[in-house]
Amino acid sequence: MDRFVSNTINRVDKKGRVSIPAAFRLVLGNQPVLSTILSVEHPVAEAGGKDFMDSNLKRLSMMDPFSEEYAMWSLCLVGDADELKIDPEGRIAISDNIRDHTGIGDEVAFVGCGHFFQLWEPSAFRAYRETARAKVREMRRALGQHGAGPSPGFSTQSQNSPASRTGSQAEPGASGAQGSGKEQDT
Repeated sequence: MDRFVSNTINRVDKKGRVSIPAAFRLVLGNQPVLSTILSVEHPVAEAGGKDFMDSNLKRLSMMDPFSEEYAMWSLCLVGDADELKIDPEGRIAISDNIRDHTGIGDEVAFVGCGHFFQLWEPSAFRAYRETARAKVREMRRALGQHGAGPSPGFSTQSQNSPASRTGSQAEPGASGAQGSGKEQDT
């Protein structure tokens, strides 16, 4: 597996540490550090390994280093970034910077986004997921009305149809224990 997929909620221990989901650790490999940046759109931290930070720094390197654009982007991509040490058990300590931005307390929602993943306060993630699903339903309907049909991978059946109740529109990660959205101590 080379992508971060699914979502999982893990508990933060008394020392402020949380286990990175096992499937996410496999993608990270033996990297000793988790790089994080704070989203400018939502109360979430975006995280990944060396490739994640390298791709962000590459974007920055294409800008004029004396421009206001560079100053703003470098603040968001570097100045607000954290590099969190991954301990031998696969845990990280959630920084105050991340806690202040996200509202994370006793639990963290880890949400896969392909080449990176996100750290959410669980109730904020659930609310955002519902908003996102509603918007995707609207977009899917708009595509259908314009003759383009639904996007690949999306069922055109209603949510209450027998097919949807048997899993054709299952929750992300519902097919396995990893990413079931239930608490895990990995």
